[in-house]
Amino acid sequence: MASERITLTVPGPDGDRMVGLSSPNRLLWPAVGITKRELAEYAVAVADPFLAANGNRPVSLERFPDSIDGESFFSKNPPKGTPDYVEAVTVRYNSGRRHPQLVLTEPAAIVWAIQMNTIVFHPWASLAGDTDNPVELRIDLDPQPGTDFSDAVPAAHALREVLGEAGLEAWVKTSGNRGLHVFCPIEPTHEFLDVRHAVIAAARELERRMPEKVTTSWWKEERGERIFVDFNQANRDRTMAGAYSPRALAAATVSTPVTWSELDEVDPAAFTVRSIPERLAAVGDPWAGFLDRPGRIDTLLEWWQRDLDAGLGELPFPPDFPKMPGEPPRVQPSKKNPENWTEDGAPR
Repeated sequence: MASERITLTVPGPDGDRMVGLSSPNRLLWPAVGITKRELAEYAVAVADPFLAANGNRPVSLERFPDSIDGESFFSKNPPKGTPDYVEAVTVRYNSGRRHPQLVLTEPAAIVWAIQMNTIVFHPWASLAGDTDNPVELRIDLDPQPGTDFSDAVPAAHALREVLGEAGLEAWVKTSGNRGLHVFCPIEPTHEFLDVRHAVIAAARELERRMPEKVTTSWWKEERGERIFVDFNQANRDRTMAGAYSPRALAAATVSTPVTWSELDEVDPAAFTVRSIPERLAAVGDPWAGFLDRPGRIDTLLEWWQRDLDAGLGELPFPPDFPKMPGEPPRVQPSKKNPENWTEDGAPR
């Protein structure tokens, strides 16, 4: 028996497009009863701010063939049969391999991605016109066991001060879960590794000011009950849920831009697929004009060099990355036998 199918009329820059949606009544979030059709209608309602934050850049799609309670996989390159209004750009990954990656530029492309069972959208920090040089500095404030969203809020305010002293304007959004994402628009003058070093410099400065509250320790056994400043989200091909992207969590929460003035009162659980269209209608998009005033990371890179000169070196990379110059050993500190490692972190 053929599955039910409907056609949605999706407005766009080139007029209306007719986008097919199969199994529109399939429950994607069973706990709250949100269907595939409702998610597609959400995408149309938030298309403008969504595309401002996530469009015209490489994006990875986190797809759930059944529901958030089932299995998922990531889709990066255009699958066979991709419509011509869904674009692509060739990107370079950490391994040096190059491959086409999806780019969303209009509302119909978002709805097509939902037809392909996408729930979470993971955009790169760079634009399609120059994928090697980010236009955003991104910092993920990740609560560790024993901490929560309320602990991330003061860390975000302090981080804003740090970034301001470096000449950068900080913007903030909920992660859609327990954490916060702090972004700064930057001029695309530096490659991902430089931007990562700028993030580390800011994270270390924040850690100096709040040593009992935040940590840059990569190894979980060393973090304690502190907010982890996840510097590795700044790496090439490392992404986080984009602004206005739903999350695969039971309540259908959304990663939501907020103003600094409202941050102290924010309840991230209140931002959902059902509530965000009404919020946008009432207060608008707090990230409107995000890329209008890009800053430079020169001061943060000076801080990075200052710390290098003081003996603070490179920090660990994710395990799937190639071994990087100056990187410390990729072994838990509690399991490290100094006799098996050279001073520069290479195994003997």
